[in-house]
Amino acid sequence: MSMQPWDAVFLVGFVAYMVIRGVFEQRTKGTEKSIRRIDARERALLSLVFVGCILLPVVYLFTNWLGFADYHLPTYVPWAGTATMVAALWLFWRSHSDLGKNWSRSLEMRPAHQLVRHGVYRSIRHPMYASILLFGLAQGLLLQNWLAGWSGILTFSVMYFVRVPHEEQMMCEFFGDTYRDYMRASGRVFPRIRSNSDR
Repeated sequence: MSMQPWDAVFLVGFVAYMVIRGVFEQRTKGTEKSIRRIDARERALLSLVFVGCILLPVVYLFTNWLGFADYHLPTYVPWAGTATMVAALWLFWRSHSDLGKNWSRSLEMRPAHQLVRHGVYRSIRHPMYASILLFGLAQGLLLQNWLAGWSGILTFSVMYFVRVPHEEQMMCEFFGDTYRDYMRASGRVFPRIRSNSDR
């Protein structure tokens, strides 16, 4: 299968995404965990996201197995996808950078875990999830295939809505009222809109 130009754009972004994740995984490798909540549900969610965000796009890019689901988009749509991907990658990198060694792939806490409220975490609690949702949107706008294109945002949305309540419960247990105050002052993936009475 010959790769289309927008497929190549997605592939470059995909590689950049993997490099960012790999660098920060190496930096946090071997750090002690005091809380680790990886159960069957968490493993199933990670497997689902692997299929939608990695497996199906790779199959689409390097085989013709998903050709039955191809379609064509207007020329401006992939340009919008490229801009979305650039924004997603910046936010993905910035989220990791601001978290530092407090980052982990799953629901884990370290003995000296800190509540990060600076940088992109100042106004949203889950900028990394926001970046992955943006990346999933870019995937759909760049890969002109119903399965490979939209599987990323679909599968990650499932993970987001199932995982985040458990993650925030864990953070409340660990940080107590400090985290509850942070929740009131920030949005999950979009900044909270403040009314005049909040100021």
